[in-house]
Amino acid sequence: REGGHVGEVVGFGRSLGNLETAADLGVIDRAEVSVAATVRDADMIVVAVPVGRMEGIFSQLATGMMDGAVVTDVGSVKRAVVAMARTALGVRCSAFVPGHPIAGTEHSGVSASKADLFEHHRIILTPEDDTDVAAVARVRAMWQAAGGDVVSMSVAEHDDILAVCSHLPHVLAYALVDLLIRRDDHKTTFDLAAGGFRDFTRIASSDPTMWHDICLGNRDALVKVLKDYQQNLDDLLSAIDRGDGQWLMDTFTRAKRARDTYIVKHQN
Repeated sequence: REGGHVGEVVGFGRSLGNLETAADLGVIDRAEVSVAATVRDADMIVVAVPVGRMEGIFSQLATGMMDGAVVTDVGSVKRAVVAMARTALGVRCSAFVPGHPIAGTEHSGVSASKADLFEHHRIILTPEDDTDVAAVARVRAMWQAAGGDVVSMSVAEHDDILAVCSHLPHVLAYALVDLLIRRDDHKTTFDLAAGGFRDFTRIASSDPTMWHDICLGNRDALVKVLKDYQQNLDDLLSAIDRGDGQWLMDTFTRAKRARDTYIVKHQN
């Protein structure tokens, strides 16, 4: 929008206050009171709601979107969303291009929006074999206009990878904070917590509804990686319990080397 690549942006949501804020911030030009009215003349429809609400939105799009319109989403789960789209959109599903921008913070809502949010961030598209190639090209162009680095992969690959590098870290952050808050000395513990705790648990401030839906929507992949992580914790526990300093040093060194090589350098 800031780059002049779109015409009118019409918004729809459950909260009138959020829509008014979106208009005041210039995120949308105007708001509508129904999905049908919002998409009536839209050539590009972006569904940005929690995963658990997507099927209901798709059902309304099936009868409300105009011919030639393209639909995409920004959900963190793709298997479940594609299944919902196939059920709800029916023959129109070829116009649906599953997407996931790997950007954002622990803050949610229109107040957290910013024009450069997607610049230099990966945008994952997971088109199916029957997805219209012209629709894919239009969605790719939209994200590139927003500054995103667009890549494509299969639905299964997306969900397996994101379970490890996104969904698991969020679950762990929530679990750690929940563990501490249930301690009798939690007030003192939080008072003494410093940078390491803050950095590790930042994403525990993310929207619970969104992450509830993601965990259930990607449960198979997430359960598998949680079991793998549980085994790693068991190994770590055993090493500490038996005083195996060499095991700890080897593990910590390997982890540091990997992070320094594959994450820090990539971000720079």
